[in-house]
Amino acid sequence: MRIITDSAADLTDEELRKWGVECVRTQVVIGGESYAAGQELTTEDLWKRMLAGEVAKTSQPAPGAFLEAFQAAKEAGEEALCFCVSSGVSGTIQSAHLAAAMCEWDGIHVMDTLNGTAGQKLLVMQACRLRDEGLSAAEVAAEMEKLRGRVRLLAGIETLEYLARSGRIPKALASLGTLAKLNPLLEVSPDGRLVLGGKTFGTHRAVNSLARRIAEMRIDPAYPVLPLYSCDPVNCAALVKKLEEKGVKVSGEYCAIGASIAPHIGPYAYGAAFVAAE
Repeated sequence: MRIITDSAADLTDEELRKWGVECVRTQVVIGGESYAAGQELTTEDLWKRMLAGEVAKTSQPAPGAFLEAFQAAKEAGEEALCFCVSSGVSGTIQSAHLAAAMCEWDGIHVMDTLNGTAGQKLLVMQACRLRDEGLSAAEVAAEMEKLRGRVRLLAGIETLEYLARSGRIPKALASLGTLAKLNPLLEVSPDGRLVLGGKTFGTHRAVNSLARRIAEMRIDPAYPVLPLYSCDPVNCAALVKKLEEKGVKVSGEYCAIGASIAPHIGPYAYGAAFVAAE
């Protein structure tokens, strides 16, 4: 069985190789040129250009990118399970469904993770474990359908500017938030949309508030708590420290938000993804 995902899962090249996962890349448009996220344009280079004032946008992978991966699985006589970033924030899954129809292979299973970045990564990691235990693609898909509703992702961002640039919020609201030094706390809703989970004034208070909210939730210890950050892990490190002080065991490996999502949230974001207890 082949496991495929898009670059919004923020798996590193090393992780892709280690877990045997194929990645279909989002396109990042900056400076009038289009690049494959994390491949033709590294996340580090993207941040350098964004921090220098360049505006980046993203576009979902074309159906042909998924079709190539699906066709290879079909020709090898292997099933394939494809995990896509939430349909609540991207049309990527539409490209995957179209490619699956074009492939005409019953062994292709496309799943809406209803999540992104570290939340999407959690599902891919668990799918790899089940695959290695010998489950079929259909069996893994069924298990992931059950699990995805329990995946939580909570985060804080430094500015609303980038969400306004990508059209997620009105520009007037972003300007007001900047003037008031508002630090929004965001959550991924059950239907996969990015929603406001709270707001504070100042990063220190925002980190404390987010740590308190996460610590109050019932976390399933069978799955890792994945910290995440964008550009610089300084705020993420502060969050991890607060969580550990509250007794929350956190993975030592931080998930760096990559080029598929970075243009929409900006630098210095921080947060965590985990699985809620049943």
